[in-house]
Amino acid sequence: MLNTTFWIAAAERAVKTCAQTAVAILSAGATGVLDVEWGQVMSVAGLAAVVSVLTSIASDGVGNSGPSLGGEQLGRHAG
Repeated sequence: MLNTTFWIAAAERAVKTCAQTAVAILSAGATGVLDVEWGQVMSVAGLAAVVSVLTSIASDGVGNSGPSLGGEQLGRHAG
């Protein structure tokens, strides 16, 4: 958890979770873009991202070291 690779993987998961949550909320309401309460959508999606980061932290040290419980291996980040 004390390396850059862990935090890059955790951040990727958090961004994906945030986007998936926002899409789920927007599609569940089936309203027009002008009718959406964007503050509420961002609040719920942001909370989901925070929960994702906390889950990644809690998952570190379970099985392979990293933010995933699925046993994936973290590689070196290109860049």
